[in-house]
Amino acid sequence: MSYSPNNHSITNRAPAVLVLEDGKRFVGHAYGKTGQTLGELVFATGMTGYQETLTDPSYAGQIVLMTAPHIGNTGVNDTDMESSRIWVSGFVVREPSRVVSNFRAQRSLDEDLLSNDVVGISGIDTRAITRHIRSAGAMRSGIFSGEALEFSESEQLEIVRNGANMAGRNLSDEVSTVDPFSVPAQGERIGSVAVLDLGVKKSTLNFLAERGFEVLVLPQSVTASDVLSLKPDALFFSNGPGDPAASDAHVELLQECLRAGLPYFGICFGNQLLGRALGFRTYKLPFGHRGINQPVLDKATGRVEITSQNHGFAVDMPIEGTHDSRTGFGKVEVSHYSLNDKVVEGIRCLDIPAFSVQYHPEAAAGPHDANHLFDRFKDVVVAHQATIGAGDAK
Repeated sequence: MSYSPNNHSITNRAPAVLVLEDGKRFVGHAYGKTGQTLGELVFATGMTGYQETLTDPSYAGQIVLMTAPHIGNTGVNDTDMESSRIWVSGFVVREPSRVVSNFRAQRSLDEDLLSNDVVGISGIDTRAITRHIRSAGAMRSGIFSGEALEFSESEQLEIVRNGANMAGRNLSDEVSTVDPFSVPAQGERIGSVAVLDLGVKKSTLNFLAERGFEVLVLPQSVTASDVLSLKPDALFFSNGPGDPAASDAHVELLQECLRAGLPYFGICFGNQLLGRALGFRTYKLPFGHRGINQPVLDKATGRVEITSQNHGFAVDMPIEGTHDSRTGFGKVEVSHYSLNDKVVEGIRCLDIPAFSVQYHPEAAAGPHDANHLFDRFKDVVVAHQATIGAGDAK
C-alpha cells in the first residue's frame, strides 16, 4: 500500500545545534529524534538516493550531511533499503520536505529517522558546512537537542572532542551479519562465492546472484579455514566502515585465500584490504569521496565512468607502471584512478586472479557505468574454473 499523507509536515521545530571539534557551531531545528549523537561529520553529494545512503552500513559511525538542499520528498519504502536499518550516527539537511509525493512511498523520512533513533538537525547552512569541511577536513562532531541542548557550549565541545576518531577504528563487527546465510543463484548456476560481510549492501548480493553465483554471506569473524572449508569458487570482500589499517585479521584471511588460489573481487573496503594484502599501506583522505557523481578513469579502456563512492581512506600506490607485491603475489597495477584528485580507485593483479575497485559498481540510486565489473568477475571465475579443469584433465 502506498503512503499518501495529506500535506505531511515536519512538526519538530525544537532547537538543535551541530558542534564541530574545531569549535564551529551551527544552530537549527531538531530533525528525527531529539537527544545527543556523536560521529565523524562527512558530506554526501548525491541529489537522490538518501534512503540508500542512510541504510548503507559503510556510514556507521558518521554524521552525514546531504549537500542537496531538499531531502525527503519521495519518502521511504522497504524495497530501496540497502540493509535492515539506518546506520548513520546522525543526519544533517538544509530543508526537510514538507510533503511526501511518490507513489512508491510507504513512510515519510522523518518517521524512519524517529523509529531508528537517529538524531538529526535541519534548517542550517549545509553549503557553508560543506565548504568548511573541504578546507579543514572531515572531523568529529555532535548534534545536541532536547535535554542535551542544556549543556553549556564548552561542555558540548568537550563531549565532541572526547568522541572516537575514525582513524584506527574497526567497525566491522558492528555492521556484519551474526549468522551466515545464502542467496541462491539466479538462472544457470556457475558456482559459489564466499562474501565476507564487512557492511555489505543488499544490491551487491543481488548482482552477484544475477550472475549465476550462489552467494554465501559470512560474518566478519570467520577464519580462512572456515572460508576454504566451504570450497567456494571465489571470494568477495564487501564495502564497510572504519579504518582498513585496523583490520589485520581480514588482511591475513585474504592473503591465505589468495595463496589457496581463490579468485577475488573487492569493493570499497575490500579494495583497501586487497591493497594491504599486497603489501601497500592505506591512508586517511582529508574529506573523502561520498556521492554518486565521482569521475573515474579506467586505464585499460581510457573510458571515464561516473561512479558512486563512499570512502574516507585510500590505498597508497603509484598510479602509473606495474609494481611488485611486497607480500609475494607477483605484479600488480592501479587499474582505475579518480579524475578529481588521482586517488587510487582500482587494483588489478597480473599474476593471480584478483582485482578490486574503490567505488560501488552496484550503485543503487546512482550511475550504472561500472556495473559491468560484476560480469568481469564472472568471467574471471569461469576462466579460472576452466584452467583448473584443464589441469585436472592432465
